Amino acid sequence: MFYKRVVCLMRPEAFQQHLLAWFDRHGRKELPWQQRVTPYRVWVSEIMLQQTQVVTVVPYFNRFVQRFPDVDALAAVGLDEVLQLWSGLGYYARARNLHKSARLIVAQGAFPDTLETLMLLPGVGRSTAGAILSIAFNKSHPILDGNVKRVLARFRAIAGWPGMPGISQQLWALSVYYTPSERVAAYTQAIMDLGATVCIWHKPGCSHCPLKIACLAKITNTVSLYPGVKPTKFLTVKHLVLLVAYDQDQRLLLEKRPPTGVWGGLWSLPEFDSVEAALDWCANQGGRIRVQQPLTKKRHTFSHFHLDYTPLRVELDIFGHSIAEVNRMDWYKAEQIKELALPAPVKQLLQKSIKGA
Repeated sequence: MFYKRVVCLMRPEAFQQHLLAWFDRHGRKELPWQQRVTPYRVWVSEIMLQQTQVVTVVPYFNRFVQRFPDVDALAAVGLDEVLQLWSGLGYYARARNLHKSARLIVAQGAFPDTLETLMLLPGVGRSTAGAILSIAFNKSHPILDGNVKRVLARFRAIAGWPGMPGISQQLWALSVYYTPSERVAAYTQAIMDLGATVCIWHKPGCSHCPLKIACLAKITNTVSLYPGVKPTKFLTVKHLVLLVAYDQDQRLLLEKRPPTGVWGGLWSLPEFDSVEAALDWCANQGGRIRVQQPLTKKRHTFSHFHLDYTPLRVELDIFGHSIAEVNRMDWYKAEQIKELALPAPVKQLLQKSIKGA
C-alpha cells in the first residue's frame, strides 16, 4: 500500500531532522526548567510533570526551586516543609519521593547519571530517567511519557491503549528506534513539545506537524482513533464526614495524616463515617458543642475512587490538650493554617469556612 511505502521512506534520521527543524523554529525554550539546566532542576521538573500539565507546574516549580535551589537544600529540610510547597499540586507521593530521594543522593555524594542508578530513586521510572539523562547529561536515552506515546501511536498507527503491556512494548521499541545519538536534549524536548502543542488529544494541528508526510494516522484520516483509550473503569464511592471544629478562640482542629496513602503526611480535617459518629467523638473528648452546622456535600475524585464528603462545622468549648498528643491533632489559628501542607479540597473548604467564621 502507498502509505506503507511513504513510512518506509522516513528513516530515523529523517524523522529526527524534521522534528528538530520544527523544534528550532517553534519549540518551547523559555520554560523555567529549560533555563540554567542542572540534573537537579530537570529531575524536579520531570517529577512534577508526571500526570500534571505544564501550565499548572510552572508556578509550583518556580516556588520550589527558589526555596530549595539544589539537592542539598531539599535534603536538609523536613518533609512538612516540602509538602507545604507541594500543597495543591496533587499526587503527594511525588513530593515524598523527591524528599526521600534527595537524602539518598546527598548520602551518595553525587547525582546519579546512569539509567540503573536513577531508576533506584523512588518515583523514577524508565521514562523519567531517560528524560533526565538526555536533557541534563546529553546521553542518548529514549522516553515514553503521555505526549510521546500519542505522537508515536499516531505516526505508526499503533492501535490499543498504551497502558497495555504489548502496546507499551511496541511504543518503547519505536522510541528507541527514533531517538538520536546526537542533539538528544533538543530531540527529547522536541518530541514532548510536539505532543503537548500540536499532536494533542482533541483537534490536533496536523497541518502544522513536521511529521505529517509520513504519519499513518494522518494519511489514512484516522487520527482520532489513536492512541486507544483506557478501558472504562468503575470508580467506587467512599463517603466521609469531615469535622470542621472551631474552639471558642476560633482555632481549627487539624489532624496529621499517616505518612503514606491518600494525602499522606498532610494536615487535614478529622474524618468520620457519619455525622452522628463525629458528634459522639466530640462529646467523648469532654467538649461542649455550642453550634453545629452540616454543610453542602462535595465530591473529590482520585484516580481510583470518588470521595463524597460532608463537612460538619461545629463550635466547641476547648478540648483538653491530651488528644492533640495522642491522635496527632492540634489547634491552629487562621494565619497558621496558611503555612501548613493541606490537600487542595480541604484548603478550599477552609478558605470558605474561615471567611464565614
